[in-house]
Amino acid sequence: MTTSTPSRLLLTTGGDSRIESGSASTASTTDSGSRRHGVGFWLVALAFLVAMAFSTVPTPLYPLYMARDGFSTFMVTVVFAVYAVGVVISLLLAGHVSDWVGRKRVLVPALALELVAAALFLTSSALPVLLAARLITGLGVGMVTATATAHLHELHTAHRPGASGQRFEMVSTAANIGGLGVGPLIAGFLAQFVHAPLRTPYLVFAVLLLVSMVALAFVPETVEERLVRPAYRPQRISTDHGDRAGYLAAAAAGFASFAVFGLFTSIAPGFVAGTLHHPSRALAGGIVFAVFGGAALAQTLTNRLPAPAKRALGLLAQATGVVTVVIGMHTADLATFLVGGVVAGIGAGVLFKAAVGTVVAMAAPAKRGEALAGLFFLSYLGLIIPALGLGLATLTVTATTAMTWFTGMLLILLAGVAVLARRR
Repeated sequence: MTTSTPSRLLLTTGGDSRIESGSASTASTTDSGSRRHGVGFWLVALAFLVAMAFSTVPTPLYPLYMARDGFSTFMVTVVFAVYAVGVVISLLLAGHVSDWVGRKRVLVPALALELVAAALFLTSSALPVLLAARLITGLGVGMVTATATAHLHELHTAHRPGASGQRFEMVSTAANIGGLGVGPLIAGFLAQFVHAPLRTPYLVFAVLLLVSMVALAFVPETVEERLVRPAYRPQRISTDHGDRAGYLAAAAAGFASFAVFGLFTSIAPGFVAGTLHHPSRALAGGIVFAVFGGAALAQTLTNRLPAPAKRALGLLAQATGVVTVVIGMHTADLATFLVGGVVAGIGAGVLFKAAVGTVVAMAAPAKRGEALAGLFFLSYLGLIIPALGLGLATLTVTATTAMTWFTGMLLILLAGVAVLARRR
């Protein structure tokens, strides 16, 4: 339930003279409340951006961990997969709790979890500590994603009632997907040019997380606490919504999109440093930023395209991008690798947005949350399984050969998405 509207407040006045006075008072209160919701919108967007950026801070640092502690590429993918497992667990167990306890009561603890993870990163670079820190980061991100998105929508609606939701969509996309790119960009720059590369990025983000937690204190709550809370249950998941081919196509598209995101947030920096012989941390962070920045920008620019057009564009761009990435690796050409990564990121972003739109359209309103939960669950498997497979393959073959295999399987999956979508 959202906060009271101005029309409800006007019903409490009585008598003609009091109506005029009450209306003026209500208008003043409403204007003040509207301004608070407007400021709160940007503060939540900032907290959302910081939370998502922190989740990808280790990305350009993985080669440093590998050099310092002897980690293999496979072990890097294990550390990354633990994070994704944490996200999935949190989405299923806590992602929906803010609907009845309030947005801020979930956002603040979520940021606190990420702050705990930052403290762990600062204390040690040992493998058990890294695994614990990444799991806790994932738990925090799973709580933030759904809650911050809902909070932004409600604050936007309260601040600009009746206005288009375009601002909300652009800002939430920039904070979510864009934040995933900002983290490596900042961490890579700090690791390249500042002392203590495995500590300074986490220290900076620990400060940013603290600032974000303080900022949330000034944000209006948009969910009224219920006197009687419903009995807790995990988020239900369902995949049967009358159009099996359509849902399977959307799920496969989500899996493929997250596979690309997982590639560039786990082992791509190691590929750049090792196979392409460019060890710069700033460069590694810039590449990841370009991939996610392209995805966020493409999602925004294609907002008005129908779902079939988005899907076709996403399939084509993602297929073209990953093939270009492999060509860049075989030729050891950084420019080709970078162009391929950006194009693949654009395709992944657009394809996943089309998948979400497809599931939202096919699911009954009462089952929409369950349908989206199923989509995100299967998509996050794409973040885990391909990255682990790539890491495992590098134990016996070269990174270029493993990436070639990955590309071949991804192209088959994308072809399957196209076939299933035509059968809808």
